Amino acid sequence: MGDVPGVDVPEAPVWSHSCQLDELVLPYALPGRAAECLDLGPRWPRTWTVTWKAGTSEVVVPVKDLSAGPAMASVPVRRFSWRAGQRHRPGLECLVSTGRQHGFESLAERWLLLVLDFVGGFDEVLSQPFRLRFFSLEGKGSHIPDFLVLAAGACWLVDVRPGDLIEEEDEVRFAAAAQVAAAAGWRYLVVTGWRRQVLAGIDALSVRRRPMSDPLGFEGQLLAAIGRRPWPFVELVNQTRVPAVARTHAVHLLWKRQMAVDLALPFGDGTWVYPVGGHDG
Repeated sequence: MGDVPGVDVPEAPVWSHSCQLDELVLPYALPGRAAECLDLGPRWPRTWTVTWKAGTSEVVVPVKDLSAGPAMASVPVRRFSWRAGQRHRPGLECLVSTGRQHGFESLAERWLLLVLDFVGGFDEVLSQPFRLRFFSLEGKGSHIPDFLVLAAGACWLVDVRPGDLIEEEDEVRFAAAAQVAAAAGWRYLVVTGWRRQVLAGIDALSVRRRPMSDPLGFEGQLLAAIGRRPWPFVELVNQTRVPAVARTHAVHLLWKRQMAVDLALPFGDGTWVYPVGGHDG
């Protein structure tokens, strides 16, 4: 049955305790014409190169040897600059997951870092990790991906660009990055935006993302209550001795993914909170 005109169709739930990066971003698929512009002859993994920066030195490797590059010893290949009148907003974001600051070149990139900190499961995030030099049907091309997310499982090469700002030359660069990621056994993602409510929900939880002490045992009380049944957020914290203090611990448990909410819905006192892996959560 088709959608009824004028009627909002509820989005599928986005469970906070189990969602992954690719479930949170807006879908984006590179057009086929972008890959058709690339020179992908038999020798392309040897003629395309990647340049890492290790300290003050540059290390150039062909794409076929990309996995041998000095990723963990590298620094951003492009400096982050701050100057009066610039249109983008660079800065540093401290991730609890890594315990250090990571550079970003725009607010859109900062949001990605915050989402990565929430999703977790990675070993390192490298900003501006390398410079890719590739060949297209029009000649030489160059691209610096925004982030390389390293994990024991799937690694991600990520570019961040609002959908309305992507031009044809960007699509060719993204297609080249996708080829390189596939050759290295990585996954590739272009983040053009986020599913509705996701950023607001993660931002609200992030205020309690740092480690917290719990001398009065509020977290145990909250987990015990949620283990019995789901509760609206305000009713959940009211199960404790001091609800005002329990609020901060409830948000912290949600950030740590030890309780679950639907990130596709606005977060507030009426938000239903579920046990991890329990009914609906």
